[in-house]
Amino acid sequence: MIDSPSVSTQTLFTQTEQSNKKDISTTALENKSNPDSFLVAFDEGDSANPKNWSFAKKWYLTLTAGLLVLNAAPSSLVPTFMKEFGISQEVGTLTISLFVCGYCVGPLIWGPLSEQYGRRPIFIISFFIYMCFQIGCALSQNIASILIFRFLGGTFAAAPLANSGALISDIWDAKGRGTALAIFTVAPFAGPGIGPIVSGYLVLAGVSWRWLFWILTIFAGVCWLQIVFTIPETYSPVLLAKKAKEIRKRTGDERYHAAIESQNMTLSQRVESILARPFKVLFREPMLIALTLYMSFVYGCIYLLFEAYPIVFTKGHNLNAGVSGLVFLPLPIGGFLAVATYIFFFNPSYERKAQECAPNPVPPEFRLRVAMVSAPFFATSFFWFAWTSYPSISIWAPMMSGALLGWSICLIFLFATQMYDRLGPEWASTLLGFIALIMMPIPFILSSTSSLASSHSHYLPTMPPMALTGIVTKAGCMQKTATVTVSRHVIHKLTGKRIERSKKILTHDEQEVLRLNDTVLIRNCPPISARKRFKLEKVLKSPETERDLAHMQAAQQA
Repeated sequence: MIDSPSVSTQTLFTQTEQSNKKDISTTALENKSNPDSFLVAFDEGDSANPKNWSFAKKWYLTLTAGLLVLNAAPSSLVPTFMKEFGISQEVGTLTISLFVCGYCVGPLIWGPLSEQYGRRPIFIISFFIYMCFQIGCALSQNIASILIFRFLGGTFAAAPLANSGALISDIWDAKGRGTALAIFTVAPFAGPGIGPIVSGYLVLAGVSWRWLFWILTIFAGVCWLQIVFTIPETYSPVLLAKKAKEIRKRTGDERYHAAIESQNMTLSQRVESILARPFKVLFREPMLIALTLYMSFVYGCIYLLFEAYPIVFTKGHNLNAGVSGLVFLPLPIGGFLAVATYIFFFNPSYERKAQECAPNPVPPEFRLRVAMVSAPFFATSFFWFAWTSYPSISIWAPMMSGALLGWSICLIFLFATQMYDRLGPEWASTLLGFIALIMMPIPFILSSTSSLASSHSHYLPTMPPMALTGIVTKAGCMQKTATVTVSRHVIHKLTGKRIERSKKILTHDEQEVLRLNDTVLIRNCPPISARKRFKLEKVLKSPETERDLAHMQAAQQA
């Protein structure tokens, strides 16, 4: 909105470490007496900070990150492989499933590596090797070579899948990140939607199957050149290490350093950090296990359609390979509709929540509302597809279920051929619908138990130590709870006028000592509930207590 103010200036809260100290400069070059003064950080408004880059540059990088995720799955080539190499359908399907297996393995490597060495070198190295494996597929003389190259290609193609989202988080703040990630999310659906069309019409035209891999090679090569010449490093710790190096060179003082340079790890510790940490985090966080199971099922359903659609549309409705590829289009269309739904409905509510929670971050479980809305539709789409898959029913009925599926997946395999052949498309899709129903409560359960799980998390980041000064405006209404109003001011974006604002914060009062109009110091703590994230530190001033003492003294004197 045009008249909405921007919170950008002073507030009445102070950092815990500074609550009893005088204001001092935090710039490393100005304060030599503090041991942390040589820890290099971004200056306010620093152009080297990715979050301060121009709006146009951020959107270019966001769209480019989405482009890197596009990958084709050659489902229409499976019959061609079966005919040329004399293999079974199960072996032919491995050209898809092994690529997806590589997608599963890759993020376990590329994600931690990018946290150690930055996004840019991982993008450059992995995408170049991915391009080489596409050349290997195009030149393969047997199915074994194709299967090996498909698995390795999927492993290296997973680098953008793992790191493109990280790149977007590097450059956008919390307010703009949701819209950027929503638009980026369409990319994983565009690939499965476009790939079958390209491969289907190549088969229909009688062109050699090798041309699909040559097309993928050309696409990968163009993307690699785009990475090399247009994508800068965005990972702040790596950029700060570069800045520290420049300061050391300019000043000759070797004490200047970045936080990432202080990590003195042996080779074994580094290997453990890169390879073992994802598994440690996964198995020690019940919330992450639940989300991983749910998202694995949801994402796997996209690639399961590569086996379901040919059975329903190619065999059942007698469509040729090219037209069979077109039936995948509702999937990315549903993805685009999901983006519009998020931008116009979910994101505004998140921005309102961000203003309501300021200066604290929005509780992470608030994002689960998107999954809670879409999960029932995800299950519904499978039942829709299942019971409209009969050849006697119009082709449009099962095809349009893909739009709802794409919509629901965007907001929230390997056994596919055997399952659809043995159970039939109706009962196979019904089975998936029931599985989706069973998993549907996961977002709701996580939303209701997130505060408890967060308080016991080993890895969940916590808010920085923070102390706020405010006035008790409600006390005694709820057990061990008081409402503290923290006053602050903001500066209007257009007029520059100072606007007074206040924020009501539910505070935990363990001893129930707070009284109305008390001036108190409250401190953030592990969440006691979804709304109660501060506790009483101390009472600074209590007018009612002072009046009571004055009355007592007067009575004693009388």
